[in-house]
Amino acid sequence: MATKTVLCFGDSLTWGWIPTDAGSPTQRYPRSIRWTGVLADDLGDDYLVIEEGLSARTTNVDDPTDPRLNGADYLPAALASHLPLDLAILMLGTNDTKAYFGRTPFDIATGMSILAVQVLTAAGGIGTTYPAPKLLVVAPPPLGEMPDPWFQLLFEGGHEKSAALADTYRAMTAFFKVPFFDAGSVISTDGADGIHFSEQNNRDLGAALAGQVRRLLA
Repeated sequence: MATKTVLCFGDSLTWGWIPTDAGSPTQRYPRSIRWTGVLADDLGDDYLVIEEGLSARTTNVDDPTDPRLNGADYLPAALASHLPLDLAILMLGTNDTKAYFGRTPFDIATGMSILAVQVLTAAGGIGTTYPAPKLLVVAPPPLGEMPDPWFQLLFEGGHEKSAALADTYRAMTAFFKVPFFDAGSVISTDGADGIHFSEQNNRDLGAALAGQVRRLLA
């Protein structure tokens, strides 16, 4: 059986940020604990899971603190560099809820729709004839309680926005006729900082997404 390739494109939740009470600095969970590693182990040798996580990445908005973080600026190159791909999983939106962006849940879902179109039109790559991969859009779970005062300011109003992402993403993906999964249906945000995943969150999400991947690539 030919190996099926899955690209996981996301932010610190995909990169594997270890939550701490102090917020930062931090380190990265080992591969076997990150949800992408759990996904790969669950799927087995017939699948190749590629991690494309970058902490603080947004859907399609420029972050004034760092020019590297606009997901829509980077995704086309990431897709082209990893073709052929069978499936792309997009899980972004948490960072778009930061206070200095002033984005609504609809704005964030619109940003995700831009990424979705980039995946759906990724056929060809650079000098190839590979088809575009299938797509799975994942809404991250709502933010939790944040003990760190700076994080509280940074994500002021973010809990309400993040709690609305599942419904807005569901509406957007229904319109674009692409599969959707609500991570909040299987996990909450249980990391100590109220933003990132605990080890158990990673295990539960990786296992849940393995079932989604098998269904989509059956």
